Amino acid sequence: MGKLYVLGFFSFIGLLVVNISWIIVNFYLSAVDGFDAILRQESTFETIYYSIYLRWIIFADLVWLGIAIFFMVTRRNYKSNLDLHFLNHKKIESPTIGMVVPAYNEAQSIENTVKQFLEIESVRNVLVIDNNSTDDTVKIARQAGAQVITKEKNKGFAHSVALGLKESLKMDVDIIGITESDGTSNAYDIKKMLPYFENCDMIVGTRQNQILTEKGNQNKVMHVWGNFCLAKLIQIKYFSLLHAGVINLTDVGCLFRLISKDSLRLIVDDLFHPGTDKPKAGIAVHLHLTMLGIEKDLRVIEVPITFNKRVGKSKLNSGKIFVAIKIGIKFLWFIIKS
Repeated sequence: MGKLYVLGFFSFIGLLVVNISWIIVNFYLSAVDGFDAILRQESTFETIYYSIYLRWIIFADLVWLGIAIFFMVTRRNYKSNLDLHFLNHKKIESPTIGMVVPAYNEAQSIENTVKQFLEIESVRNVLVIDNNSTDDTVKIARQAGAQVITKEKNKGFAHSVALGLKESLKMDVDIIGITESDGTSNAYDIKKMLPYFENCDMIVGTRQNQILTEKGNQNKVMHVWGNFCLAKLIQIKYFSLLHAGVINLTDVGCLFRLISKDSLRLIVDDLFHPGTDKPKAGIAVHLHLTMLGIEKDLRVIEVPITFNKRVGKSKLNSGKIFVAIKIGIKFLWFIIKS
C-alpha cells in the first residue's frame, strides 16, 4: 500500500506540474502573438504544446482521475466494522492519568509544566524523560514532584517520546498523556479531552484555532498551513468513502494527546525499529502516533486545545523558514513512504 500511495502522490504532483506548465506556455504565446498564433501552430514549439502534448495531457488526466475514482469506490467499506469504527459508548468512572513529558534543557519551563499537570485531579503521575540536559532540568523537575528518567546520551526528541510512552505502561493508571515541556500546553485542556474517552481511544490536540492561541506563539503561517496540508494527506491515505474518511485531521505537529493504556500497548512497540531502541519516525513521531492509532483501528479524534508562546528558545529552530521546510519535507516523506 505504501508504494502505491507514493506512486499516486508523485504522479499527481507530476500531472499538476505538467498541466500548469501547459497553461503558462499558452498564456505566454497568446500574450506575445495572440490566440491566432496558437491556432496557426506556426512553430514547432507551438505545435508540440498546443496539439500533441495537449492530447496526452488530457489522456493522462483522465486515467489518473479514473484510478482515483476506482480507489474511492473500493474504499466504500474501508474501516466500517460496526464494533470498531462507529459509536460505541463505554462509561469511564474516575479515570486516572499518567503524563509523559520529554525534556531537554527546559529549566525555565519544566517546573510550571510539572506542577500544573499534577494540580489536575485525575493526574496521578508526571514522568519526565530527560534527554541528557546540561542545565538544572532534572533537579527542578524532581523538586516539582515529577518522576525523572535521565538518559546517559542525547538520543533525540523522538527517542524520548517513544521511551517515555513505553515506560509509562508501568504506571498504575487508566490513561497515558504526553505533552511538550516548553510551556506551550495547558493542563486544564485535559478536562475537555477526558469526556471523549467514553467513545474514543486516542484524543489528539489541535492548535489550529486562532482564538485559542496566545499571540506571538511559534505557529506561523507556514506552520499552520503546512500542518493542515500534511494532515489532509494523512486523511487521503486512510480515506473512506463513508463520511469522507475515518478521521478528520488538521494538525499533525501537536504532541499533546491522551491515549488509553490498553490502546497504547497495541502501538508502542511499533514506534521502534524491530530489535532496537531507534524510533522509526524520527522527528515525525507526532504524526506516527496518530497514524499507528488509525492503522490499529483505534478511535482517534482531534480536540481544539489552547496554545501558548514557548518559554525559552526552541531546540529545533523551527521558526526559521528553511528549518521549517526541512522538517515539513521529513514529515511528508514519512507519510508517503509508510
